[in-house]
Amino acid sequence: MRFRTRAIHVGQEPDPTTGAVVPPIHVASTFVQPGPGQWGQYDYSRSGNPTRKALETTLASLEEGTGALAFSTGMAAIHAVVMLLQTGDHILAGTDIYGGTYRLLHKIAPRAGLEVSLVDTTQVDRVRQALRPNTRLLWLESPGNPLLSITDIAACAQLAHQHQVLVAVDNTLATPVLTRPLTLGADVVVHSATKYLGGHSDLLGGALVVRDPELWQRLYFIQNATGAVLGPWESFLCSRALKTLELRVLAQCQTAAQVAQFLHQHPKVRKVYYPGLPDHPGHHLAARQMQGGFGAMVSFEVHGDLEAAKRVLGGLKLFRLAVSLGAVESLVEQPATMSHASYDPQDRLAHGIRDELIRLSIGLEDPQDLIEDLDQALSRA
Repeated sequence: MRFRTRAIHVGQEPDPTTGAVVPPIHVASTFVQPGPGQWGQYDYSRSGNPTRKALETTLASLEEGTGALAFSTGMAAIHAVVMLLQTGDHILAGTDIYGGTYRLLHKIAPRAGLEVSLVDTTQVDRVRQALRPNTRLLWLESPGNPLLSITDIAACAQLAHQHQVLVAVDNTLATPVLTRPLTLGADVVVHSATKYLGGHSDLLGGALVVRDPELWQRLYFIQNATGAVLGPWESFLCSRALKTLELRVLAQCQTAAQVAQFLHQHPKVRKVYYPGLPDHPGHHLAARQMQGGFGAMVSFEVHGDLEAAKRVLGGLKLFRLAVSLGAVESLVEQPATMSHASYDPQDRLAHGIRDELIRLSIGLEDPQDLIEDLDQALSRA
C-alpha cells in the first residue's frame, strides 16, 4: 500500500467486536489477566494501551520502521533517546536544532555526566572532525530549526556507523511525507507529534520510530520505567490526524513555496531561509532527499533590528503569534525571544539566530491571503 492508504488503514482496522470503522478509544487504566503470573497482551496502560498501540503501528508503517513508541511530548521522546547513554558518553548535535533540544542537551544531560558539543552538520567533514572516541549519539535535524539548513542524512549516518555511533534524526519538520530517515540509514526517528502529525494545535505528543527491534526493546524499557506515555485521547486524535497528513503537508508545502518566493523579492526582507529556493545552500540536497516538497516552514530576516521584527509581528493579522508549528492555522514567532530563547545568547548569535529573524509556520489558508497579510505587515518595518 502507498503512503496515503497506509495512513488510513494500517493500525486502524475495524473493531472486531462491533465492526466500527473507527477503533474505539480504550480509556482503561488496567486489564484483567488470565491468572496469577500469566500476562495478556495488555496489563497496565503505562506499559501498553490498545489505542496507543494503534497509533504506534501506523507511525512505524509511515516511517518504514519495525516499531514505534508514542510519548506524552516530543521532549519526553528526545529524553528517552538521551537516556540510552551512560556517564562519560558524548553527544554530537547540529547547530540548527530546536531550542528545547538545546536546553535538554546543555542544561540537563550534563547533570548525568554526558558531554555535548555542537557542529554544523551540513558539512560532513566537520562532523567527522568533531567525533570523539566517546561519541555515542549523533543528533540531526533536517530541515533544521529555525534556519532550515539541510543535512545529508545518509552521509552522516554512514560516517557515524563507521564509529559505532547511534544516529537519531528529528524528523518533525519534514514528516515522513517528505523524508524517511530510517531508509537513509538513521537508527531512530524522533517526532514532536504536537506539530504536523497532530496538525491541529489540539494535542501534545511525541514519538520514536526505530529500525532495529532490539533498540525498540531498549527504548520501550526506558519508556515503561519512566512513564512518559501518550494518553488514549491524544493517541486517538493523532491517529485521526495522520489520515490527512499527506494531504495537509503537500498543500502546506505548495503555499510555503509561494510565500518564500514573495519574501525573496520583497525590499523589506534581507534574507529568506527556505530550501525550495534555488539560492539556498542546501537546495540540491533537499531536492534529492525530500520528496514532494521542501517543507512548510519559512524563516526570514527583515532589514533592521529587533524592533523592526517586532513591528512586523505586531502588524500581522492572519498569522498567529505563537510558538509551535505544523498546524492548519499559520503561526509566526521570533526565535531569539520565543522558541530558541533557551539558547545561550552567545551560542544563538554564533549559530546565526539573529534578533531580526522571523519564523513562519505555513498553514492551510489561501496562499494569497497569507501573502497579502505579510505584505501589509512588512510595510510597517
